Formats: sequence, structure tokens, C-alpha cells
Amino acid sequence: MRRKKYWYDYLWIASGLYIILGFFNILFAWLGLICFIVPLLISVISGSKAYCNRYCGRGQLFELLGSKFKLSRNRDIPPWLRSKWFRYGFLAFFMIMFFNMLFNTWLVFSGVRGLKEVVTLLWTLKLPWHWANTTPVPSWITQFAFGFYSVMLTSTFLGLVTMVLYKPRSWCVYCPMGTMTQGICRLKYKD
Repeated sequence: MRRKKYWYDYLWIASGLYIILGFFNILFAWLGLICFIVPLLISVISGSKAYCNRYCGRGQLFELLGSKFKLSRNRDIPPWLRSKWFRYGFLAFFMIMFFNMLFNTWLVFSGVRGLKEVVTLLWTLKLPWHWANTTPVPSWITQFAFGFYSVMLTSTFLGLVTMVLYKPRSWCVYCPMGTMTQGICRLKYKD
């Protein structure tokens, strides 16, 4: 028997659109903040990982690609990938990269440095993205978009790699947002 579909079962479309829209106008990267703020709010307010379990469009996209389109080898992830030291280490690394992105945005905002129209994949591979900036806004707004899109593209790439190698939602095991929301839930219900 098929499960009834709800509106949130189609949030994978938003995840796919997000990546595609960033190719055409980098300012769409700002929409990715929804994926940062909403999970934290849900976990703080409800004390649950409802976002990860129900509303995460990226997890849904990986499930669709891996299961329905059979792009996943469907193997268990190695124990080290789900270990606490790796998950929290990856979260720490991810946060360092996030704050580095914010610092670069601040440098552009303060006039210390000019706009860098580049998206980085895996924090090192520079992909020229100058065609995607089509809206005249202050440089720091565009710099944030380039940095944030880099973070989102990198995490999507890592998720796709682990989806292909392991189970479809393997990214969810070490996703920095999932690790943070899990930590918030534990703190909220700590006696």
C-alpha cells in the first residue's frame, strides 16, 4: 500500500532548483539560508529532528536519485563515517569554513578586498562563476552568495558521492546540520 503524499514530500524539487538557479544568478544562494535556519529553529522549538526526518529536500533528493533511479550501490556506510569523532570533526571543519566565508564577506563589506566571483568546490577547486552575477547589488551581498553557494555545492557534491558509494541518504549520517540539530535535541532533553 502506498503512503499518502504530502506537500513536504516534494521538497526535493526545491533542493534541485536551488543548485540550478545558482548557475544563472548567484544571488539565489541566499535562499540556502532557509536550510540553515529552519532546522535549527525546529530543533530548538520542538526538540526534534523533524526537519531531517521529514522536510530536508536534499535528503529527499538523494533518496530519489539513489533508490528510484538506482544510482546508489546501497551498501552500509563504514563505521568511521558515522563515528562521533568524524561527525563532530566534520561539523567543526564545516563551521570553520563557514566562518571563513563570513570573514571574506566582511572583508568585501569593509572595502579591504574586492569581490571574488568564484565558487569553490571542496573548499579548494575554484570554479569561475562570473556569468551568474546579473543583479546590481552591493559587492558584499554578492560575495556572501558566492561563498554560501560554495558551501552548499560542496555539501551536495559530498552527499552525491556518498549516495553513490553507500546508501542513498548516507550524507544524512554526517551532515553538519543534522549533527547540530541532534546536539540541540540532546541538550534540550538533558535532565
